[in-house]
Amino acid sequence: MSKQKLNFAFIGCGGNARGHGRSVSSVEDVEIVALADPSENSLEAFKENVGLDDSVATYADHVEMLTAAKPDAVVISSPHGLHFQHIMDALDAGCHVHTEKPMVCTVDHAKQVMAKVEETGLHLMIGYQRHLSSTYQYCRNVVQSGELGRVNFVAAQQSQNWYRNQQGKWRQDPFLGGGGQLNDSGSHLIDILLWVLEASPDTVFAMIDNLDIEVDVLTAMSIKFNTGALCNISIVGHAYGGVQEGFSIWMEEGTLYLRDGTLYRQEKSGRPEPIDESKLPASANKDVAFIELIRGERTENPIDVANGLRVIQLTEAAWQSAELGRPVKVDLS
Repeated sequence: MSKQKLNFAFIGCGGNARGHGRSVSSVEDVEIVALADPSENSLEAFKENVGLDDSVATYADHVEMLTAAKPDAVVISSPHGLHFQHIMDALDAGCHVHTEKPMVCTVDHAKQVMAKVEETGLHLMIGYQRHLSSTYQYCRNVVQSGELGRVNFVAAQQSQNWYRNQQGKWRQDPFLGGGGQLNDSGSHLIDILLWVLEASPDTVFAMIDNLDIEVDVLTAMSIKFNTGALCNISIVGHAYGGVQEGFSIWMEEGTLYLRDGTLYRQEKSGRPEPIDESKLPASANKDVAFIELIRGERTENPIDVANGLRVIQLTEAAWQSAELGRPVKVDLS
């Protein structure tokens, strides 16, 4: 049986978008029909990298593209500070939206997006791919099942060479980046913490160092959840090497440790043991998952607008705490 034919368009055609493009174009009965980016070089590089010919229409202006191409769905991979306008314009044009993280850069914008999604009935999915990772799905299942008891403490750490690698680029521009490292790669860490725990952050205390630029580079954050669980998050944007992450969950009856992509489980007795891959849930590709959602092959959105809202709620509270120099309550209203 043939699949529902879907026409896709892209807003933002830089390096990140090209990975999305290759995934989308590999799915049966999905066609990329239009691209929008103010950079002619980015448009040409996207077509070459994804294997598109010159029949694909290109535009400098995304609104012109939405009006002319009338796509069924849009992938947004533009600078963070532009996400809000791009999302709202795409939804107004009747398009399902897959946006890169962070969804938006203010709580007010997140609430406006949530209202627009409800009004239109269209799907909006966010590119927090860890929701579809076998290791993080396993962690969530263990926590939510209670098989190792209540969560007492979580530690999450991420480091990368962000400060030097992004010098002079849009990610370190206060508007285009929508903040610094905390709202960039760091938002992945905040999102997956909130998703695994499914708990509400009550209080946050953050210390932030911008070094000599306008946005945050180093963040040390402590959180107390409504369940009583405590958490430390370390976002290190001034480090050497590639991205490194660590994630630990201490529960009453055992602990889960994620180190360099390997998940370990330790119970009351014995040593931490790597989880047998056969016991892990299946991973999925986020672009394929988005297409399945549109086609009704998935009944639940794996990364919806509510996830984007709660990430920016905690992020804004951390920025406020750092500015005030004291703990603050997280406004979840």
